[in-house]
Amino acid sequence: MFNLDAYDTAIAKYHREMNCNGIPVISWDFHHGFLNDLKANYSDWQRVNNISNQFNWDESEFDVLERLKEEVVVITDLELKIVFASSRIVNMTGYTEVEVLGKTPKMFQGPETCSQTTNEIRVAIDSEETFEKTILNYKKNGETYFCTINAFPVFNVKGKLSHFIAFEKAA
Repeated sequence: MFNLDAYDTAIAKYHREMNCNGIPVISWDFHHGFLNDLKANYSDWQRVNNISNQFNWDESEFDVLERLKEEVVVITDLELKIVFASSRIVNMTGYTEVEVLGKTPKMFQGPETCSQTTNEIRVAIDSEETFEKTILNYKKNGETYFCTINAFPVFNVKGKLSHFIAFEKAA
């Protein structure tokens, strides 16, 4: 049988001379979530930026990159059909972006949603005005939650209405 003591000693010496510090595997899990959020935010920002460039938006009123870090971003066309939802939407509503694309934000409303608030939102949209409202919405599983919506009409550089963008967070 071989004596492995010399081998173990040589390997230990090699690692000491490399001056490598080990880190526990659990720290990878800690950073994994942060890195996934960072990648998702960057990906969402790139997609919003592509939409912005495609339609020549004047973005001076809102800072999408900063708001993507903490809020859900939803972009609708002029018919109020959702054309973009940030990756955080699944955390707030239980729906993925694929499930909400092409639908209107009414999909989050239900029997206990205040009709007065929805009417006020409709008036603001029809008037092409910025608004901030808190509304009772429904998750995919039927649970209710209060959602604060800060929405803007988005105009292109020629001043023509292009889309609506909403920054949403659970209240």
